[in-house]
This record gives sequence, C-alpha cells and structure tokens, in this order.
Amino acid sequence: MAKKSTAETVNALWYIAPGQAEIRQEELGPPEPGELRVRALYGALSRGTEALVLNGRVPRSEYTRMRGPFMGGEFPFPVKYGYATVGRVEIGPPELIDQTVFTLHPHQDRFNIPRSAVVLVPANVPSQRAVLAANMETALNAMWDARPAPADRIAVVGAGAVGAMVSFLCGQLPGAEVTLVDINPARAEQAKRIEVGFSTPERAKPDCDIVFHCSGSAAGLETAIALAGDEASIIELSWYGDAQLPLSLGGPFHSRRLRLISSQVGKVAGSHRARWTHSRRLAAAIELLSDARLDSLLGPPVDFVRLPDELPRLLSAGRDVVAPLISYR
Repeated sequence: MAKKSTAETVNALWYIAPGQAEIRQEELGPPEPGELRVRALYGALSRGTEALVLNGRVPRSEYTRMRGPFMGGEFPFPVKYGYATVGRVEIGPPELIDQTVFTLHPHQDRFNIPRSAVVLVPANVPSQRAVLAANMETALNAMWDARPAPADRIAVVGAGAVGAMVSFLCGQLPGAEVTLVDINPARAEQAKRIEVGFSTPERAKPDCDIVFHCSGSAAGLETAIALAGDEASIIELSWYGDAQLPLSLGGPFHSRRLRLISSQVGKVAGSHRARWTHSRRLAAAIELLSDARLDSLLGPPVDFVRLPDELPRLLSAGRDVVAPLISYR
C-alpha cells in the first residue's frame, strides 16, 4: 500500500423514517488487502428509486433484490442507500493513487471498497458527468433488450435521467426518429440539448416501432401502449415499488399484438449475458458519457451536508432537474 491509515470518522447519509434522513458519523478502519480508500467528489440521486426508499415504499417481497451494493441497515429503515459515487483513490496500489473512479456506493464522504468494485473514469469524462454512469448503464441494458434499428420511429415516455439517456442513445442511430415524451413542456429544452425530438403525450406521433416507458406512472404506461404500432414492443423501465397499477390491456392491445417487455439493470440483458459481465457493462456505460451534451442533465451541485434537508425537494415529482448532483468538496 502506498500510504498507511488509522481509524477515522466519516459521514454517511441514512434514510431513517418516511420522509426523513440524517447524516451519521461512522468509524472507518484501514482498508483490508485488496481494498481501496476512496474520498467522494460527486454523487447523484436516483430520483425514482430513492424517492421510494425515502418514503418507505420498498415492498417487503423486494427487500433482498433491492439491496444496493455496500448498503447499510435493512429496509424499510434505517438504511444507508444510494448507488452513484465518483471519487478519488487515497489509499491503494501506487498506480491508482489520485485516480478518479466510479463506484456503486451509498452516499458517504469516504469509504473502503474492493478494487474490483470500482471503474476508472476516462480522462475525457469529467468527474461531475461521470455520476450519470448508473443511469447510462440502465439505458444501455434497455437498448440491448429492445434492439432498436436505424430508421426506426422510437418514443421514450418519461424525460427523467434514464429516459433522457435512452433517447440520447437512440438518437445516435442513423435515420432514427426519436421523440422524448413528457407531460412537462419545459423538458423540450432538455430534449433540444441532447438533439432529439420532444412532444407532450397528446401530440406524440403514434405507430412507433419501439416505445420505452420511463415515467414511473400508470398514465405514462398507457401513453406508451397507445404510441406503439402493430407488432411493436413497449420496454418497461419504471419500477413502482409497492404501488398497484390499473392498466387497460383491452382495446387494441391484443389485436395489434403488442409486446410489453421488462428491462431491469440488475441482470445483464439476455442478448449479451453470455459474453458481458456487470463490470464490463459499467465500463462501457462510462465510456458513453464522453459527450458534453449530457452535462445538460445535471442539476446545480448540492452540498452533501445539506442533503437531509434538501431531499424532499430534490426527489419531488415534477422537478425540472433530471439528475440532482451531490458535491462532497
């Protein structure tokens, strides 16, 4: 190891009751063999998932599957949760000291982590933008599940972080007609910055070849089904926690032979699972963040120490900010 360390006090965010969080101090010992010490620089909130965690809406049946890497505590509360942190290596092999890394770790200012659990951030990806890696990984997995093609008409319903990432990737397909669909007309500016089309639900073009649903609402899923053309696929990326969704599968759903397909990042998409590992997929997602247009998805940095007070606002529905950014500096 390049440096030595003794136990020290670090700070971590814990969700402690419905709508409540606090920063707790924890003792952190020296890294074990094979581990690194990382000092956090930036993080991001996953608005959909962390809003469910904050409000205690993780279903009991999903307690095990919903555990994040290096999560502390147990659902529903208290729980140390989060999975988007970019930091700098302080202790580890000489070749990694001062390197910038991304890892799926809860919101915490310093932590020890296995070397195998971090991915180096390329020099052409700024630290702030690298916090979008988890969202990009989800979007990449969805692309593998959906298999969109050049010249396809594609709608993405829900202009949150994952929806924006999916539409951005689809927009790279030659000749593809890509529309980001959202009830908030202010999201048109966001779509413009990543160079895809925009529409509110009532004006969106139907007869799409593929529709991605990312809104997290029953109304959004109904819109996605309505926009799908004959024999088309609707890729469902939303996770609803303990909510029960009323969903109409009558009307033209069967006569048009539509397909409703689940896509979830916990497993590598079946089309790639035999050849790709989770770490390889995450590294590929970070490489896809080299485009500066994606900076438009980040909100103004919020100081880590202010998170307990700011979380209800940052995670509230209808916010214009796509990816709330946490600063540890």
